[in-house]
Amino acid sequence: MNTFALAAANSGAGSSIFMLVMLAVLFGFTYFTMIKPQKKQQQQRQEMMNQLKKGDSVEMVDGLRGKIDSINDADKTIVLDADGIYLTFSRLAVRTVLKQADASEAEAAKPAEEKAEAAKTEEAEDKAEDKDSQELNE
Repeated sequence: MNTFALAAANSGAGSSIFMLVMLAVLFGFTYFTMIKPQKKQQQQRQEMMNQLKKGDSVEMVDGLRGKIDSINDADKTIVLDADGIYLTFSRLAVRTVLKQADASEAEAAKPAEEKAEAAKTEEAEDKAEDKDSQELNE
């Protein structure tokens, strides 16, 4: 019986140190996989909120997209222009600031369509001139 008591006493000290080491490893793993990335993401979101300005195209948490019409720093709200409808939201409701390239692509698509239409009309005019010149030659 004494041998079991001595074995339990000796292994208890070793298992306590092992348990403390495993607890430290578990805490370190939790910190580097969950807490630190979340803090970094929160810091990036706070930076984005601080850099909001009038005219930015944004997407709200509910999927609504529009341009910022005005910002009220005292109330921490923004007024969003969504195709002529003005809505007031909390600044925290902004999910992302849309890239300026997205907005410029939409604007660039319109002139590209206009250029394509202009090219088609020029081609039609050229064909009409060719027909007229052929008819004159005959």
